[in-house]
Amino acid sequence: MKKTTKLFALGGVLVAASACDRGPAPSTSPTETTSVAKLAELARTNAVAAYRGMWEGFADAGGTSDPESQLLDQYAAGVALDKLKRSLRSDREKVLVSKGKPILDPKASDAQPADVPTRVVITDCGDSTSWLKYRKDSELLADDVPGGRRLIKAAVDKQPDGTWKVSDYAVHEIGSC
Repeated sequence: MKKTTKLFALGGVLVAASACDRGPAPSTSPTETTSVAKLAELARTNAVAAYRGMWEGFADAGGTSDPESQLLDQYAAGVALDKLKRSLRSDREKVLVSKGKPILDPKASDAQPADVPTRVVITDCGDSTSWLKYRKDSELLADDVPGGRRLIKAAVDKQPDGTWKVSDYAVHEIGSC
Protein backbone atom coordinates (compact mmCIF):
# COMPACT_ATOMS: atom_id res chain seq x y z
CA MET A 1 0.00 0.00 0.00
CA LYS A 2 1.32 3.36 -1.00
CA LYS A 3 0.44 6.27 1.26
CA THR A 4 -0.60 9.47 -0.51
CA THR A 5 -1.25 12.97 0.68
CA LYS A 6 -3.78 15.18 -1.05
CA LEU A 7 -4.17 18.91 -0.64
CA PHE A 8 -7.60 20.48 -0.53
CA ALA A 9 -8.47 24.17 -0.54
CA LEU A 10 -11.11 25.11 2.00
CA GLY A 11 -11.96 28.77 2.26
CA GLY A 12 -8.54 29.77 0.97
CA VAL A 13 -6.70 27.49 3.42
CA LEU A 14 -4.86 24.42 2.23
CA VAL A 15 -5.68 21.29 4.18
CA ALA A 16 -3.65 18.09 3.86
CA ALA A 17 -5.48 14.76 3.86
CA SER A 18 -3.65 11.51 4.07
CA ALA A 19 -4.96 8.22 2.68
CA CYS A 20 -3.67 4.82 1.82
CA ASP A 21 -3.62 4.17 -1.90
CA ARG A 22 -5.62 1.06 -2.66
CA GLY A 23 -5.60 1.45 -6.38
CA PRO A 24 -7.78 3.54 -8.63
CA ALA A 25 -10.90 4.98 -7.05
CA PRO A 26 -14.21 3.93 -8.56
CA SER A 27 -15.39 6.59 -10.92
CA THR A 28 -18.64 7.60 -12.47
CA SER A 29 -18.61 7.66 -16.21
CA PRO A 30 -19.62 10.86 -17.99
CA THR A 31 -22.71 9.05 -19.30
CA GLU A 32 -23.78 8.01 -15.79
CA THR A 33 -23.21 11.54 -14.48
CA THR A 34 -25.23 13.00 -17.34
CA SER A 35 -28.05 10.50 -16.79
CA VAL A 36 -28.22 11.26 -13.07
CA ALA A 37 -28.19 15.01 -13.76
CA LYS A 38 -30.96 14.58 -16.33
CA LEU A 39 -33.06 12.54 -13.89
CA ALA A 40 -32.65 15.18 -11.20
CA GLU A 41 -33.55 17.98 -13.63
CA LEU A 42 -36.55 16.00 -14.92
CA ALA A 43 -37.75 15.52 -11.33
CA ARG A 44 -37.49 19.28 -10.70
CA THR A 45 -39.31 20.07 -13.95
CA ASN A 46 -42.12 17.59 -13.18
CA ALA A 47 -42.47 18.92 -9.63
CA VAL A 48 -42.78 22.52 -10.83
CA ALA A 49 -45.36 21.42 -13.44
CA ALA A 50 -47.40 19.65 -10.72
CA TYR A 51 -47.21 22.75 -8.52
CA ARG A 52 -48.41 24.99 -11.36
CA GLY A 53 -51.12 22.48 -12.24
CA MET A 54 -52.38 22.41 -8.66
CA TRP A 55 -52.82 26.20 -8.49
CA GLU A 56 -54.36 26.38 -11.97
CA GLY A 57 -56.79 23.58 -11.07
CA PHE A 58 -57.61 25.27 -7.76
CA ALA A 59 -58.27 28.59 -9.52
CA ASP A 60 -60.55 26.85 -12.03
CA ALA A 61 -62.41 24.97 -9.27
CA GLY A 62 -62.70 28.25 -7.36
CA GLY A 63 -64.82 29.71 -10.17
CA THR A 64 -67.69 27.53 -8.92
CA SER A 65 -66.28 26.63 -5.48
CA ASP A 66 -66.25 22.96 -6.48
CA PRO A 67 -64.39 20.87 -3.88
CA GLU A 68 -64.96 17.72 -5.97
CA SER A 69 -63.21 19.03 -9.09
CA GLN A 70 -61.10 16.29 -10.70
CA LEU A 71 -58.44 18.91 -11.42
CA LEU A 72 -57.50 18.88 -7.73
CA ASP A 73 -56.80 15.12 -7.60
CA GLN A 74 -54.61 15.38 -10.70
CA TYR A 75 -51.98 17.55 -9.05
CA ALA A 76 -52.46 17.31 -5.26
CA ALA A 77 -52.51 14.54 -2.67
CA GLY A 78 -52.59 14.14 1.10
CA VAL A 79 -52.54 17.29 3.20
CA ALA A 80 -52.42 19.58 0.14
CA LEU A 81 -55.53 18.01 -1.36
CA ASP A 82 -57.35 18.26 1.97
CA LYS A 83 -56.46 21.97 2.30
CA LEU A 84 -57.69 22.76 -1.21
CA LYS A 85 -61.00 20.92 -0.75
CA ARG A 86 -61.58 22.45 2.70
CA SER A 87 -61.02 25.95 1.28
CA LEU A 88 -63.47 25.35 -1.57
CA ARG A 89 -66.09 23.89 0.81
CA SER A 90 -65.76 26.96 3.02
CA ASP A 91 -66.17 29.27 0.02
CA ARG A 92 -69.23 27.31 -1.12
CA GLU A 93 -70.81 27.62 2.35
CA LYS A 94 -70.13 31.38 2.33
CA VAL A 95 -71.44 31.67 -1.26
CA LEU A 96 -68.09 32.89 -2.55
CA VAL A 97 -66.29 32.22 -5.83
CA SER A 98 -62.83 33.11 -7.06
CA LYS A 99 -62.15 35.03 -10.23
CA GLY A 100 -58.90 35.38 -12.08
CA LYS A 101 -55.69 33.40 -11.83
CA PRO A 102 -52.65 33.58 -9.56
CA ILE A 103 -49.36 34.71 -11.02
CA LEU A 104 -46.72 32.15 -10.10
CA ASP A 105 -42.94 32.12 -10.18
CA PRO A 106 -42.02 28.71 -8.71
CA LYS A 107 -38.47 27.47 -8.30
CA ALA A 108 -37.31 24.02 -7.23
CA SER A 109 -35.29 25.00 -4.17
CA ASP A 110 -34.36 21.52 -2.92
CA ALA A 111 -34.57 17.93 -4.10
CA GLN A 112 -34.10 14.75 -2.07
CA PRO A 113 -32.31 12.51 -2.60
CA ALA A 114 -30.13 14.70 -4.80
CA ASP A 115 -29.27 12.08 -7.43
CA VAL A 116 -32.75 10.68 -8.16
CA PRO A 117 -35.23 12.88 -6.28
CA THR A 118 -38.56 11.61 -4.99
CA ARG A 119 -39.34 14.87 -3.16
CA VAL A 120 -38.84 18.40 -4.46
CA VAL A 121 -39.38 21.55 -2.41
CA ILE A 122 -40.85 24.47 -4.33
CA THR A 123 -40.37 28.09 -3.28
CA ASP A 124 -42.61 30.67 -4.91
CA CYS A 125 -43.52 34.30 -4.59
CA GLY A 126 -47.12 34.01 -5.79
CA ASP A 127 -49.17 37.06 -6.65
CA SER A 128 -52.91 37.03 -5.93
CA THR A 129 -53.58 40.60 -7.07
CA SER A 130 -55.63 39.36 -10.05
CA TRP A 131 -57.16 36.38 -8.20
CA LEU A 132 -59.77 37.52 -5.71
CA LYS A 133 -62.91 36.23 -3.99
CA TYR A 134 -66.33 37.54 -4.92
CA ARG A 135 -69.84 37.08 -3.57
CA LYS A 136 -71.52 34.71 -5.99
CA ASP A 137 -74.95 36.33 -5.60
CA SER A 138 -73.88 39.95 -6.19
CA GLU A 139 -70.49 39.63 -7.91
CA LEU A 140 -69.09 42.18 -5.46
CA LEU A 141 -65.70 41.65 -3.85
CA ALA A 142 -66.00 39.45 -0.78
CA ASP A 143 -63.71 41.73 1.26
CA ASP A 144 -61.39 44.69 0.94
CA VAL A 145 -58.19 42.59 0.83
CA PRO A 146 -56.46 43.57 -2.44
CA GLY A 147 -54.31 40.45 -2.84
CA GLY A 148 -50.60 40.72 -3.34
CA ARG A 149 -47.30 38.88 -3.36
CA ARG A 150 -46.70 36.18 -0.78
CA LEU A 151 -44.21 33.44 -0.06
CA ILE A 152 -45.43 29.92 -0.80
CA LYS A 153 -43.49 26.77 0.09
CA ALA A 154 -44.62 23.38 -1.17
CA ALA A 155 -43.48 19.77 -1.01
CA VAL A 156 -44.02 17.79 -4.20
CA ASP A 157 -43.63 14.02 -4.05
CA LYS A 158 -43.24 11.35 -6.68
CA GLN A 159 -46.21 9.02 -6.41
CA PRO A 160 -46.05 5.21 -6.68
CA ASP A 161 -47.49 5.45 -10.21
CA GLY A 162 -44.63 7.80 -11.25
CA THR A 163 -46.67 11.03 -11.30
CA TRP A 164 -45.72 14.07 -9.22
CA LYS A 165 -48.22 15.67 -6.83
CA VAL A 166 -48.09 18.45 -4.26
CA SER A 167 -48.36 16.78 -0.86
CA ASP A 168 -48.33 19.89 1.33
CA TYR A 169 -47.94 23.64 1.06
CA ALA A 170 -47.84 26.76 3.21
CA VAL A 171 -49.01 30.17 2.04
CA HIS A 172 -47.59 33.09 4.00
CA GLU A 173 -49.03 36.56 4.51
CA ILE A 174 -49.15 39.23 1.84
CA GLY A 175 -45.83 41.05 1.61
CA SER A 176 -43.77 38.05 2.75
CA CYS A 177 -41.71 38.08 -0.43
